[in-house]
Parts: sequence; structure tokens; C-alpha cells
Amino acid sequence: MKRWHRLLQSPRRLLLAVAASLVLGGAFPWSDALAQKLNFGSGDSDHPIEIFADNGIEWQQENLIFLARGNARAVRGEVTIFADELRAYYREKADGGTDIWRLDAIGKVRIKTLGETAYGDKAVYQVDKKILVLSGGKVRLVSGNDEITADNQLEYWENKQMAVARGNAFAVRADKRLKADVLAAYFRTDKKGENKLYRVDAFDRVKIVTEQNTATSNRGVYNVESGIATLTGSVKLVRGKNVLTGCSAEVNLNSGISKIFSCPASTEGTRKRAQGVLRLNKQK
Repeated sequence: MKRWHRLLQSPRRLLLAVAASLVLGGAFPWSDALAQKLNFGSGDSDHPIEIFADNGIEWQQENLIFLARGNARAVRGEVTIFADELRAYYREKADGGTDIWRLDAIGKVRIKTLGETAYGDKAVYQVDKKILVLSGGKVRLVSGNDEITADNQLEYWENKQMAVARGNAFAVRADKRLKADVLAAYFRTDKKGENKLYRVDAFDRVKIVTEQNTATSNRGVYNVESGIATLTGSVKLVRGKNVLTGCSAEVNLNSGISKIFSCPASTEGTRKRAQGVLRLNKQK
């Protein structure tokens, strides 16, 4: 086993571990616990990075690339990235130093920190733009009983404090499921200086499933603090054989209470009312 010890210790260099914490902090709508780890990417940590690879580490000076191949592993603090291959792209500085501008993890990627693990085929972190993309196969993030999956990719945009899951995205906790083509989670800094999840937007083919109810719509906005999901566009609420339809709805995931609303009045003064079909149980 080859070991690459204390490589490029500056916080702005070799940020594979930083990228890991960003993904693991940013994508799940049911809990804000993951968001607390986003501060790991602030660049204040002096933890060195250790890289291990069964097949050695290659320095391509002409191409300005470091390559670690074969069961490669990068460790920084509490975050570890596993992959078949790790690549660090750098540029040379006027003072003789180097500046890493992109980091790739390729093949059987697993990003692990305390309590969370993310899976994919490829991870790319653009250091200058502070954007991390995890892609390939069905990307997956697991944290305790919480899980998020997507067919296309998971992203974290550090400057925008936003995480995005694209392509048949699912967020699941126990009997609660949120599904949409795209899920976008937003964070903000609290008084303690920690990033907290406060809102999740769901776009296209939105579906919320709880133990008793199913709600579908074109768009959804989930308020984490209140636990209320506001749905708009072709809304349908289903409970057993009972069906409610309307233009918008409020689904309280904490209390289980749902409200459905009529469409706004048109310029002609007409409006489409909320409608319900309630089916009574037959009695002998």
C-alpha cells in the first residue's frame, strides 16, 4: 500500500474531504441534522489530507494532475472518500506553489463521515466555484433512518447554500416519502453560526406519501420549521377511496391535517371550486 501523507495541507487545496461533507450536509428535507456538517467546508480546518492507494500514486507534471489508483482513499478529519481512482487537477502559482482547482473521485465512490454515507459512480468538486456533483447510477445518501436517492445526480452549491437532487428524486423517512423530478434544499446560518435547512422546493410530478394519505401536484414547497408542504398545480389528495382535488393545498406532515383550496377567480369572475369524492363504507 502506498501512502501520500500530509499532501497540500492548505484548506484551499485537495478539498475532497470538504466536498464530502458538503454533499452529506445538504440534501435531505426531513431533518436539519445533516446541515450542521456544512461548516466543515468553510476552509478553516488545519487537518492534513492523507491519501492511500493500492496501485500507487502518479504525478503527471506535464498535465498538472495527481492520480491515485486502486482502492484509493482520501482522509481528512472525520471525512473519508473511497473510490477506484482519485484525481487532483492543479495549476502552478507564481510563487512556486500549486493550487488545486478540481477534484474527481471515479468508480465505486463512497463518501463517509460520522453517521452519513453517500454513494455514486463519480464525484466532481470544482474548487473555485465551490460546486460538488455526485453522479452515476442511482446516487444515494443515507443518514440513520433518512435516505435520499436520485437517478441523475446530487449537487451542492456552497456559495448559494443550496443542495439539489435531480431525476426521480426521493427523500424518505419512516412512513413519509417526498418524490419529484427535482428536489432543491435551502440553508441559512442561525445565531450559532450553523447552517440550518429551512426550505425544500419540489418540481414536477411531486408526490407526498404518508401512512394514511397521498398528495400529488406540479410544484411543492416544504417549510421545515412549520412542517407544512404547500402544493400547487393539479393538486389531488387521496385517502383510501376518498379523493379531493383543487388548485392548491396545505399538507401538515406534523399533525396530518390537510387543506385543499379552490382556484382563484378568473377575469370573468368565474372560479374552479375544490371538489371531493367521499365513498361511504357499505353496511350489511
